[in-house]
Amino acid sequence: MSSIISERNFKISLAASLTILYGLLFLWLNFYQLNTVSSNLFCALSTILFGLSVILIGNNLNFYRPANFNYSYLLVWCLVYAWFSTFFPNWLLLLYSKNDKPFSTFIENSTYVRLIFNFLALLCFSAFSLIWYNIGDNKENNKRKEEALALNRESELYKLRQQLQPHFLFNSLNSINALIGSKPTAARKMIEQLSDFLRYTIKKEENQLVELKDELQHLQLYLEIEKVRFGHRLITNFEVEESTLTQKIPALLLQPIMENAIKFGLYDTIEQVKINLNAKKELNNLVLEIKNPFDKLTSINSKGTGFGLRSVRKRLQLLFFRNDLLKTSTIENTFITEITIPQTIIKTLNE
Repeated sequence: MSSIISERNFKISLAASLTILYGLLFLWLNFYQLNTVSSNLFCALSTILFGLSVILIGNNLNFYRPANFNYSYLLVWCLVYAWFSTFFPNWLLLLYSKNDKPFSTFIENSTYVRLIFNFLALLCFSAFSLIWYNIGDNKENNKRKEEALALNRESELYKLRQQLQPHFLFNSLNSINALIGSKPTAARKMIEQLSDFLRYTIKKEENQLVELKDELQHLQLYLEIEKVRFGHRLITNFEVEESTLTQKIPALLLQPIMENAIKFGLYDTIEQVKINLNAKKELNNLVLEIKNPFDKLTSINSKGTGFGLRSVRKRLQLLFFRNDLLKTSTIENTFITEITIPQTIIKTLNE
């Protein structure tokens, strides 16, 4: 059975059906004014054997159900158990009541009527049991599929996060290495900031979703490290609506996007570069927009399909089952990355 409650209800239904069967048999025998003791014995024995047949068929169907809807074997089972639950009580009761002529006559004359009734009743029960067990199997299969999909999704999300860490560390360690000789103080400061950033990252990885204000705090740690690398050349500007600060966002989502903006904004120029981040609410969505300048002629990837954006797009697709939540566009020499976080779906993820 698919659950304990379903199995208990099934047993209650079976017990109620057998009780009704006993009552109907007793009324039938009482109609012919047969011996009360013999009638009770007949009803009890017939009901018990019919119930035993029901249980045996149910167990058979629980452990074995052939494919391709080839259920002709059910007819054979029902016929065998119907014969057993009809003729075995006949044999015992005829031995017991051989001196009770009216009762013996009733047993003999009603044999085939009872055989047909038992066969049809068992056939109906078999069909019911078959549907019952198939529904239970489907529920279990769907549950296993959902669990497998959830595990696969979590595995992919974890893999994406683990890929981002070495990617960022590689760049940071190269920068620290370059600063050690010429600017040892800046290198030490960058190491301290990198330590704080990684400690915060490990802590936040435990949570799937965080408030925007926490994500921005984490992003500031990252930008402080990058400003050690690029100095006065990197300027960042946040324009965040107050109402968005408590909106939920996947943890560690903004850092790879900002890293992408820095890469394609600063790597091809020696001038100051300003990167803007805007956050606003649109209906039930949190909309984040990151703008960075780029040079169409010298940019390595003017379409913005670097690893950072690919990882974010994949992560959003895994979390929200949509592939339209990250959009990129260009206006003259400005590259725009827009992310939409549906807050209605966020509620279901939190539950």
